[in-house]
Amino acid sequence: QVQLVESGGGLVQPGGSLTLSCTASGNIFSIYAMHWYRQAPGKQRELVGTITSGGRTNYADSVKGRFTISRDNAKNTLYLQMNSLKPEDTAVYYCNGVFQTTDRSTSNSWGQGTQVTVSS
Repeated sequence: QVQLVESGGGLVQPGGSLTLSCTASGNIFSIYAMHWYRQAPGKQRELVGTITSGGRTNYADSVKGRFTISRDNAKNTLYLQMNSLKPEDTAVYYCNGVFQTTDRSTSNSWGQGTQVTVSS
């Protein structure tokens, strides 16, 4: 199967920037799509954004214009560049990917999550 490991979370002041990474490993044949989600305390997990196999991206309205999703296919790594951060962006951020594995099955994998705290 496919494993996802996130990194890059931390504490940042309002207006600051942070970049999260998510590296995939395992028996990957191809990637259908990858997503970033977040979950704030007491709230449901919400979709932050998506990048498709063709490289098309879309974002939640709350982060549009501030967050950018990209990927490095050679490194099997997904990124989330977050700019102009607000206290309401504070959450645990998760990456999720849907993969076709080398045995031609589908793997829906989640990372362990990384904490982002926006506070002065």
